[in-house]
Amino acid sequence: MLKIEIFADDVKIATRTMPGKDGKPPRNIYEQDAYAYLSGRFPTLMKLQLEEGQPPHVAGNYTVHSSSFVVNNYGSLELKRFGQMIQPLELDI
Repeated sequence: MLKIEIFADDVKIATRTMPGKDGKPPRNIYEQDAYAYLSGRFPTLMKLQLEEGQPPHVAGNYTVHSSSFVVNNYGSLELKRFGQMIQPLELDI
Protein backbone atom coordinates (compact mmCIF):
# COMPACT_ATOMS: atom_id res chain seq x y z
CA MET A 1 0.00 0.00 0.00
CA LEU A 2 1.32 3.41 -0.93
CA LYS A 3 1.63 5.79 2.02
CA ILE A 4 1.20 9.51 1.36
CA GLU A 5 1.86 11.98 4.16
CA ILE A 6 0.74 15.58 4.47
CA PHE A 7 2.57 17.65 7.08
CA ALA A 8 0.99 20.54 8.99
CA ASP A 9 3.14 23.03 7.02
CA ASP A 10 1.57 21.74 3.78
CA VAL A 11 -2.09 22.33 4.70
CA LYS A 12 -2.39 25.08 2.11
CA ILE A 13 -3.22 25.44 -1.56
CA ALA A 14 -0.82 26.68 -4.24
CA THR A 15 -2.44 28.12 -7.36
CA ARG A 16 -0.74 28.35 -10.73
CA THR A 17 -2.15 29.58 -14.01
CA MET A 18 -1.71 27.72 -17.27
CA PRO A 19 -1.85 30.03 -20.29
CA GLY A 20 -4.68 29.44 -22.74
CA LYS A 21 -3.97 27.80 -26.09
CA ASP A 22 -5.76 28.14 -29.43
CA GLY A 23 -7.95 31.00 -28.21
CA LYS A 24 -8.97 29.24 -24.99
CA PRO A 25 -8.84 31.20 -21.70
CA PRO A 26 -6.11 30.58 -19.12
CA ARG A 27 -6.81 27.87 -16.55
CA ASN A 28 -6.01 27.77 -12.82
CA ILE A 29 -4.47 24.64 -11.30
CA TYR A 30 -4.86 24.09 -7.55
CA GLU A 31 -2.27 21.91 -5.82
CA GLN A 32 -1.15 20.82 -2.38
CA ASP A 33 2.26 19.42 -1.44
CA ALA A 34 2.42 15.90 -0.04
CA TYR A 35 5.09 13.23 0.35
CA ALA A 36 4.95 9.71 -1.13
CA TYR A 37 6.83 6.87 0.51
CA LEU A 38 8.22 5.04 -2.50
CA SER A 39 11.50 3.20 -2.32
CA GLY A 40 14.46 4.70 -0.56
CA ARG A 41 15.19 6.22 2.77
CA PHE A 42 13.15 9.43 2.47
CA PRO A 43 9.70 10.28 1.08
CA THR A 44 9.41 12.02 -2.29
CA LEU A 45 7.68 15.39 -2.70
CA MET A 46 4.59 15.19 -4.90
CA LYS A 47 1.70 17.47 -5.87
CA LEU A 48 -1.94 16.61 -5.19
CA GLN A 49 -4.35 18.33 -7.56
CA LEU A 50 -7.44 19.85 -5.96
CA GLU A 51 -10.69 21.01 -7.49
CA GLU A 52 -11.54 24.70 -7.45
CA GLY A 53 -13.02 25.54 -4.05
CA GLN A 54 -11.89 22.26 -2.49
CA PRO A 55 -10.23 22.80 0.90
CA PRO A 56 -6.73 21.39 1.38
CA HIS A 57 -6.37 17.95 2.94
CA VAL A 58 -5.58 18.04 6.66
CA ALA A 59 -2.24 16.84 8.00
CA GLY A 60 -2.02 13.07 8.29
CA ASN A 61 -1.34 9.81 6.49
CA TYR A 62 -3.24 8.81 3.37
CA THR A 63 -3.29 6.24 0.60
CA VAL A 64 -4.59 6.38 -2.99
CA HIS A 65 -8.34 5.72 -3.21
CA SER A 66 -9.33 2.78 -5.44
CA SER A 67 -11.42 5.11 -7.65
CA SER A 68 -8.14 6.69 -8.81
CA PHE A 69 -7.28 3.61 -10.87
CA VAL A 70 -8.62 2.45 -14.24
CA VAL A 71 -8.04 -0.50 -16.54
CA ASN A 72 -6.74 0.84 -19.86
CA ASN A 73 -7.47 -0.35 -23.41
CA TYR A 74 -4.75 -3.00 -23.11
CA GLY A 75 -6.16 -4.50 -19.90
CA SER A 76 -3.44 -2.99 -17.70
CA LEU A 77 -4.01 -1.12 -14.47
CA GLU A 78 -3.04 2.55 -14.45
CA LEU A 79 -3.47 5.64 -12.33
CA LYS A 80 -5.93 8.21 -13.69
CA ARG A 81 -4.31 11.35 -15.01
CA PHE A 82 -7.06 13.55 -13.57
CA GLY A 83 -9.50 13.06 -10.71
CA GLN A 84 -7.15 11.21 -8.38
CA MET A 85 -8.37 10.92 -4.81
CA ILE A 86 -6.71 10.01 -1.52
CA GLN A 87 -8.24 8.56 1.63
CA PRO A 88 -7.03 8.51 5.24
CA LEU A 89 -4.69 5.62 5.98
CA GLU A 90 -5.66 3.56 8.99
CA LEU A 91 -2.43 2.40 10.59
CA ASP A 92 -2.33 -0.93 12.40
CA ILE A 93 -1.33 -0.36 15.99
